[in-house]
Amino acid sequence: MNAGPSVHELITIALREGGDVVTLRRCAQSVCRATGLTGSPLVRLTTVVSEVGEQLLGADDLTAQLCLEETGEAGAAAVAVRFDWRGTRRTPSALLAAAARLLDHSRLPADDGDRHALVLAQRTPTSAASVGELAAGVRSRLAGTDAAADLIEALRTQNRQLLAALEESQGQQEELQRLNAELEETNAGVLALYSELAGELEETNSGVVALYAELEDKTRQLELADEYKTRFWANVSHELRSPVHSVIALARLLLDSRADPLSDEQRRQVALVQASGSTLLALVDELLDVAKAESGRLEPHPAEVDLRALLYQLRGTLRGTAQPGVDLCIPDHVQRGPLVTDEVMLTRVLRNVLSNALKFTAQGSVTLDVTEEEHEGVPRCVFRIRDTGVGIPAAELQRVFEEFYQVRGPHQRGRGGGTGLGLPYARRLTELLGGRLTLDSEAGRGTLVTVDVPAFLTGPPPQEPAAPAPLAKSVVVVDDDETWLAGFRPLLDKLAESVTVLTDGGRAVAAVERATPDAVFLDLDMPGLDGYQVYGLLAANPATAGVPVVILTALEHPHVDHARLAGVRAVLDKSRLAAADLAAVLGHHGTAPPADRAATAAVPPSRAEEHR
Repeated sequence: MNAGPSVHELITIALREGGDVVTLRRCAQSVCRATGLTGSPLVRLTTVVSEVGEQLLGADDLTAQLCLEETGEAGAAAVAVRFDWRGTRRTPSALLAAAARLLDHSRLPADDGDRHALVLAQRTPTSAASVGELAAGVRSRLAGTDAAADLIEALRTQNRQLLAALEESQGQQEELQRLNAELEETNAGVLALYSELAGELEETNSGVVALYAELEDKTRQLELADEYKTRFWANVSHELRSPVHSVIALARLLLDSRADPLSDEQRRQVALVQASGSTLLALVDELLDVAKAESGRLEPHPAEVDLRALLYQLRGTLRGTAQPGVDLCIPDHVQRGPLVTDEVMLTRVLRNVLSNALKFTAQGSVTLDVTEEEHEGVPRCVFRIRDTGVGIPAAELQRVFEEFYQVRGPHQRGRGGGTGLGLPYARRLTELLGGRLTLDSEAGRGTLVTVDVPAFLTGPPPQEPAAPAPLAKSVVVVDDDETWLAGFRPLLDKLAESVTVLTDGGRAVAAVERATPDAVFLDLDMPGLDGYQVYGLLAANPATAGVPVVILTALEHPHVDHARLAGVRAVLDKSRLAAADLAAVLGHHGTAPPADRAATAAVPPSRAEEHR
């Protein structure tokens, strides 16, 4: 419509309930007929007006004004309905779209604050020149009293509209049936395609199930291979430890000040043998500990640590391994608070990290800094090892913690391959100590390794050192490993006046009955009569049943039959025997084991021993 059309108001109806909408529809029909608007245009206008009234019903101050407008378009006139209301109610966009499609004009005048309006109009065949007179006649008609006749006519009109709507609905039904037929054809095609896809999917699923079964089988094989690998590490490590211990013990005896004097060259060679044996033993211990950690059998044993002594030992051990032109700086740290952790594990962690740093630093320094800090109320001890070596490329930072992995490059030349266990082993031990090991490095600029451990490791309370043991009058040792006995015998010589050594288990009972010793040291793994059988014979003989028996073994916990060893005084770890351990056992009067780290109860055992 043109702006500012001439408007002749006919009637205004307040819309408060459904009956008001019916009245609006009748009035709209009357106006349309009076202006010559009939047929489809009348139906479209009254239908849209009724639908808008129904949608807006309930809005505040809702009114509908019927009027005639002079459109100014070639003298045309139009029947218009203007809806006015307040509030947040809006006409649905779908209804506005339908009105625009069905009617000649529909518009939304600009909102006035919270007031809104909607104008719907349909052109009539009436000339604009007679609109004023026509409007007066329509007002009279709308105000007339012939309501019944108007209602009858309204009913007739509604019936005609219903018939038209029914015909339209029938046409839509036929169209719907046609669409349903097409849909059925489409569904048939879809079902055929689904059947084909289902068959292919079933074949694929069969292949997936077979592949999954194969993967499960491969997984079991890998798990079994990993178990075999761990068992192989443990067995090989144990097999290596016995001869290595013997080599170290014999070298120690040769270097003892009370032994026959050696020439300077012999002493130097024996010292090299001892140092090489100690290095080999440390490597074997690492392999064994890695195997134990993988199987969950490596446990820390906390005790109070003298940090100053530990650092002094590291300084003395590693100073000779630094390359010319490299300074090893380990501080003489003054300890402020106690440190309760596993000293052996902590020493191995620091030694591994420092050894790595020294190995790959050709110029500059390797520095160990120690700080005692507190994080979230928990005291911690932080060790930072910084070197000026070759560094590690960023892409390799995570891979260096993979077992047996080594960063390849020119830095490896002339340094020996190593095992690739150093950093993985150090990180695993640090985690067992309740701490964390982190690494920060840049190729060509050196490396910083941070070892952060709690000052108090949760675990068994620190054990008191064993009391000095009294000397025994006589002991009997039953063991077939003469090489191991060569290192063990000197320890006993310091604690017993008489030591009888037997390498044949079959002669043990008679020798014990004859000597009546203060204790019998019995190995489990022997040819002929093994330790279990010898102990059974000793316990069954009234003459020897009262003699204390101490088991010497390198077997691990799962491999020891403790039920057959009920009544022994203690089970000692052959690979870690010391004079203090033996003194504690010989000085103890009872069936419980002495309180020493290397001794374990027979039933039940408190620690695992090393497997030979």
